[in-house]
Amino acid sequence: MTTTIAYETDEERWAAVQARDAAADGRFVYAVRTTGVYCQPSSTARLPKRENVEFFDTTEAAEAAGYRGSRRAHGDQTSAAAERAALVARACRMIETSEVPPQLDALAAAAGMSPFHFHRLFKAETGLTPKAYSSAHRARKLREALGSQACITDAIYGAGFNSNSRFYEAADDLLGMRAREYRAGGAGAVIRFAVGLCSLGSILVAQSQRGICAILLGDDPDRLVRDLQDQFPKAGLIGCDGAFEQLIAQVVGFIEVPSMGLHLPLDVRGTAFQERVWRVLREIPPGITASYADIAARIGSPKAVRAVAQACAMNHIAVAIPCHRVVRRDGDISGYRWGVDRKRELLRREAQA
Repeated sequence: MTTTIAYETDEERWAAVQARDAAADGRFVYAVRTTGVYCQPSSTARLPKRENVEFFDTTEAAEAAGYRGSRRAHGDQTSAAAERAALVARACRMIETSEVPPQLDALAAAAGMSPFHFHRLFKAETGLTPKAYSSAHRARKLREALGSQACITDAIYGAGFNSNSRFYEAADDLLGMRAREYRAGGAGAVIRFAVGLCSLGSILVAQSQRGICAILLGDDPDRLVRDLQDQFPKAGLIGCDGAFEQLIAQVVGFIEVPSMGLHLPLDVRGTAFQERVWRVLREIPPGITASYADIAARIGSPKAVRAVAQACAMNHIAVAIPCHRVVRRDGDISGYRWGVDRKRELLRREAQA
């Protein structure tokens, strides 16, 4: 049985420092009183004497106590980051090439880690849990198979399901609709929508059986409806009554007064990469901005700045997935699917709130 280390006691932390345990990186830092620097547990710096060491939960806490980062830190982090990325990449390939989705224990064992630490590392690197990554991969395979296979049953088995019943249990989460509806381009799926007005212009809110699937902003209400039709070309679109307008009122209320918050179930459909980006976007609080490079670093793909920008551009759910909070590194507002002026005004209101 694998023992999980919490790194909560000084004894556990000191043991991790002695072992240069990379799994402990990010859990705490150790500072050396005689040098005035702090390091990650896996640092290759010379091991200090125990009596000269104190521990902090975060780098911010260490810096607040007067310590500075070790000059070795950048090199250590670069090497450790490369090792972590390679380990997670191997796990992703294992998920993608397995006929049946591997269990967490099997993935962790292949990585030589405890399930707890592997789960934590995988999510930190990809933005998704191993289970969510596996589901996103199966969904992509299923979409591809449904588009090319003559038989739905062949597509189901080709996507890694070992029985029809297992597939139909998960079909709604994977596709957002039944397999036959998906093959028909959304035919049979029902999407309710309504168009309203807010201080930023026209707004369209659409809801599938799973949750909000579109929030569109613009100047022309008819154009918003056409955009929705283009997004779901064969779904049944139903213009809704006054009861549905309460949903629009929630969204409009958030746009006008960001401090109200917006808590609605979302029907998010994208690639695994897009979902990683959109998940991080939803973690940015109102009044705060992040650069495209920041988002790329947070999802563990620091070189994917252009891909992050493309994922933001592909977001169909305005304000609820707040791509308006992403700016260039120099603070420039840059582009926005629904217009730079709207982006600037949203940021102004959130800053005031």
